[in-house]
Amino acid sequence: AGQSAYGDYYAWFQRIITEPVRSLLGDAAAEEMSQKLIPYLSEQASQLPITENDIVATDWINGRRTPDANHTLKASFMGLGLGTDAIKIFKMIVEATAYGSKEIVDRFIEEGVPIKQVIAIGGVAKKSAFVMQTLSDVLNMPIKVASSDQACALGAAMNASVAAGVHATLADAQKAMGSGFDANYTPRPEAVEVYKKLYEKYQKLGKFTENNA
Repeated sequence: AGQSAYGDYYAWFQRIITEPVRSLLGDAAAEEMSQKLIPYLSEQASQLPITENDIVATDWINGRRTPDANHTLKASFMGLGLGTDAIKIFKMIVEATAYGSKEIVDRFIEEGVPIKQVIAIGGVAKKSAFVMQTLSDVLNMPIKVASSDQACALGAAMNASVAAGVHATLADAQKAMGSGFDANYTPRPEAVEVYKKLYEKYQKLGKFTENNA
């Protein structure tokens, strides 16, 4: 399971802002802005209120991978106006990726696969507390962020250690080799209730987009 774009969605928006700077002011100015942009947008977006009237987007900017793969789909946006600034658009994109994750989780649960916990790994999980808190609120589940920068490789090493007889079981390997977690996010009840309504709007927008693609 997975989404065709998650961090890439944020990177696309970053390029939208920084590429004109690159053309006008040069590579150095654009690179400096690139390094500061996502942390700045995350900090500012975290201060915005969450309301039922917020703008909504789908996360299909690179098609849809899971559930119901369809790589011809395009992203859609609802509720933008002249008062919509870059910070609000960034918040909208973050929420869209979270809604896409919720659709995957919901499909697993519908098909009888329990989701006992969510562990986040890698770039976005470590770079933006705002993204992780939003995801926790939308999923209405706690999220742990793995400390390891290479969690997938570490997991492979754990399996290899069991296969090689270094550890008797995978649980033993996890206990000996696991790096633990460096952040925990829990759902905020007031945000959860609003996101339930916004998620319904996301689903309706998705159905409209898919039926008119």
